Parts: sequence; structure tokens; C-alpha cells
Amino acid sequence: MTHYLGVDLGSTTAKVVVLDGRGDIVAAEVVQMGAVSRAGCAVALDTALATAGVTREEITASIATGYGRRLVPDVDRTFTEITCHARGAAAMCPGVRLVVDIGGQDSKAILVDDDGIAQDFAMNDRCASGTGRFFEVLARAIECDLDELAGLALAGEKELEVSSMCATFAETELISLLAQGERREDIAASVHRAVATRTVGLIAQVGRHAPVVMTGGVARNAAVVRVLAQALRTEVTVPREPQIAGAYGAALLARDGAGARGAGERAIDAREPARSCSTCEVAAEHGTVDLALGMPR
Repeated sequence: MTHYLGVDLGSTTAKVVVLDGRGDIVAAEVVQMGAVSRAGCAVALDTALATAGVTREEITASIATGYGRRLVPDVDRTFTEITCHARGAAAMCPGVRLVVDIGGQDSKAILVDDDGIAQDFAMNDRCASGTGRFFEVLARAIECDLDELAGLALAGEKELEVSSMCATFAETELISLLAQGERREDIAASVHRAVATRTVGLIAQVGRHAPVVMTGGVARNAAVVRVLAQALRTEVTVPREPQIAGAYGAALLARDGAGARGAGERAIDAREPARSCSTCEVAAEHGTVDLALGMPR
């Protein structure tokens, strides 16, 4: 029996999907063990393979994707997240035209065609605004668990001005709002609305299209999904397992044998922006960091 492996090593989690010869998922694992964790990747791989009842040597073809895709050992090829998320989301939700993926460190808007192939994309990987990292800052500032954020935000009523969307400076602003007596629920709701506005700006770079599917870890936050749907004025669908879309797409591409998608992959790779963080550039504008040294002034 043939099996196909897809690995998505992201900035904060490792996702692994194993497919059988029919293309059905026989194992899927999501492991969080620190930043671009090789250990987390190894745990996810071992667990998924054990669940599928196969060894690495019995895998017919494999593809890695994600922030740390080049760190995944013994795979046949690597593809960008853009290609894999488009393929995976289209398989999860047939007919999708726009994929919004928000992960731990970046966010993406991907325009998808009838075959689940990426036609255009916009990516924000230079700022943690609106990503999982940003919501961690929010949770810490208002002293709650990440899993509580959605409930708090959905209970918020008052619209507050949240001017800073930089993870470096937002915490100070949020603590200031608390000191002014503002409710945690209203702060959480206002931040979620600001994130939706920022995401709509990203989507505008590829154009608004429907149906819309949201993937990535942040898609598990019901408040983000709701405010984004309100901002776009259309339904936003979340797959049952939104975090595995990239790994699922990679496994499907491995099963497809890549084939004619090779040329498209090179085109997407050529356009994918270099990974970097502009925190120092943002901080420099506020006079708090010396760019030459990369150190606080």
C-alpha cells in the first residue's frame, strides 16, 4: 500500500499529515514545542507515522513546507506555504476562491483557482500584527489564557481606540487601557476588530473573492472569524482542522507527483518575500532602538 507524507514546519508548530493511496488522511498531528522546533517536528513525524502504521522507509513520496521546510530531513521536495495552503484548503473546502491563513508569525491572503492552484497572494511576514504572536501579547496584557480570548472578545460591547498594532508596543497600550478602567472584554473585542481591519487590508492586495476559507492556528479563534466575516460582509468558512491545511496540501502534492505544478512552484518561490522581522525598524521610528546596533537606546 502506498502512503504520502506532508510536513509543515511552521514558526511555532509542526504539522504532519499521512495519506493513503486513495488520498484519505490516515494520520494528522499538530505539535507545539517552541520556535521552528526540530524536536517538535520529530515528535509530530513519529506520532503520525505510528498512527498510520508505516515507517519512514515505506513512505512513497514526501514534501515539506512552512517557515522551516528546509530543516525537515529526508523529504523529496520542498514547496512554499502559498502553494501548499492553496492545495490543502481547496481540498478541504471545494470551490474556495480566497484563503486567509494566519499562523504564529505571519499572515497570508491567497487567491485560488478552480484546481486549487495559487494565482496570486499577499503576505505579511515582517510584522507580528494579527498573528498568533500578537494574540499571545493580548492574552498576557489582559491576564487570560489564549483559549479565553475569543469568549472575552465576543462579550465586548464598547469600541475602544487601539492605535498600536505592533506587538512590541501594543502591550503597553493595552495595559494603559486597563489602568483607565476599561473592561477586558471591550479591550479584547477592540483588538479583534483592529486585527480584522488589518487583515482586510492584506486581502485588498489580491482582491476580495468568495467563498472565503480561513486556515492556520488563529482560525480556531471564533471571534477573529466573526469580525473578519463582518468586515468582509461574507461568510468565512473554517475547516474542521484548520492548522493542517499546509501539511495536507503538501501530502496531496506528493501524491500528485507535483507534475505540471513544478513551474508554478518556481514562480511562487521567486515572489515569496525574504523572511525578516521589522520590529527594529518600527522601534527605530519611535526612537527606542538603535538600528546600527539592534539594541535598545
